[in-house]
Amino acid sequence: MRALYRRCRPVSLADVVGQPQVTEPLMGALKTGKISHAYLFIGPRGTGKTSVARIFAHEVNGFKYELEDDYVDIIEIDGASNRGIDNIRELREKAAIAPTSGKYKIYIIDEVHMLTKEAFNALLKTLEEPPAHVIFIMATTDAYKVPVTITSRAQTFTFKLADAATMFEYLKKVCKEEKIKISDEALQIIVKRGGGSFRDSLSLLDQLSTLSSDEITKELVTLALGLAEDEKINRLLESYETGDLVSLSQNLKELLSSGVKAETLTEEMISLIVENPKPSLIPLLAKLAEIKAPFAEAKLLVALARITEKTKLSPIAPPVQPIPTAPPVQPIPSVPLEKPKVEVKLASVGMKDFNWDGFITRVHGMNDAIAAQVKKCQHIFSNDELKLYPDKKVTRMILARDNNKRILVDAGEGIKITICEVAELPSAESDKLISKISDIMGGEVQNDGGDNPF
Repeated sequence: MRALYRRCRPVSLADVVGQPQVTEPLMGALKTGKISHAYLFIGPRGTGKTSVARIFAHEVNGFKYELEDDYVDIIEIDGASNRGIDNIRELREKAAIAPTSGKYKIYIIDEVHMLTKEAFNALLKTLEEPPAHVIFIMATTDAYKVPVTITSRAQTFTFKLADAATMFEYLKKVCKEEKIKISDEALQIIVKRGGGSFRDSLSLLDQLSTLSSDEITKELVTLALGLAEDEKINRLLESYETGDLVSLSQNLKELLSSGVKAETLTEEMISLIVENPKPSLIPLLAKLAEIKAPFAEAKLLVALARITEKTKLSPIAPPVQPIPTAPPVQPIPSVPLEKPKVEVKLASVGMKDFNWDGFITRVHGMNDAIAAQVKKCQHIFSNDELKLYPDKKVTRMILARDNNKRILVDAGEGIKITICEVAELPSAESDKLISKISDIMGGEVQNDGGDNPF
């Protein structure tokens, strides 16, 4: 079965959601017959640039658009793979040939900013004197990399990320059509995590729909993605602002013991601060951005706060120190444990070499939600067998499902995958990032030999 984002792709300009600033002028051009020889679609990934380009190409030629059709007069080119001057020269030669069945021969160049300088110069010659039967539709996520000589010869349309309300209603409609049972609260989380990208939001919905045959709840989505509730993180940030180290330590302990990974917690704290910045939180934001990169928005906000010199910290908050260049985070030495250490990053025992990061990357490529579950597990690799130790019963249940286990097996590339009880784990060591977060926020890490470092 095709992925959900492919099944839900629009097949006409009227079906496109959330981009009226693009679709309405294009439909007007189709009605009046005033078609340009070159268009440039710019905007973030997942906002529909390529889909609209395909639809427009079909409607210009009067072709019926089916997702899997193949018209010889509509040629799609990946700018990243065909970026050289020879590729564009070949395009120019073929462009001179009249279309076969349609009125126009249409070239869709995706990621056009990847073309070399020489290739752009060759393309420019065609744009300056285009054959009457040729239309170029160029798409890019990085418009500033496209030479002005190209942009000035094309009609430019800007695609935008969808606002939360538009995305929520769209996903709700998709769920109804696809018979996906999901609560509004769970859908709101998907909207937030999708970041306004239709493709990312649909992919996330598709992945989460495999986790349960019953209604997908807020609790299940939070658990599956390893997220923390905003209220709990807000309490943690309030503890930092008030300088209450006891409360800070307790809140941090509660979040981490609920299965939230330190990396995820860092990311969510940064997101909340960026959404609602306070002068008292800017110093914390600067430190968190060092741990979890890349966070361009966070670093930009820190820079702007310092440049304006308008931030006045409360007496309990640490002062903002001018940092021309963020210093590297110094590694925090691990606390030696009595039991032997379990390698949780890279283990190689047996005939095959096993790379945990590579394994996680392959799982991510198949299903982000399953990858989030696997990252919660400690693991041991020995004798060509990967043993996963989920610390939550529900995590173990999710990973043990046949379709999800198949994903792990495929990502394992031939090694045996076994889902084990965490009680069977020989020993465990706390994630170093936990110590880093606690140290940055002013808490004190104490290791009493148990599973929790606080």
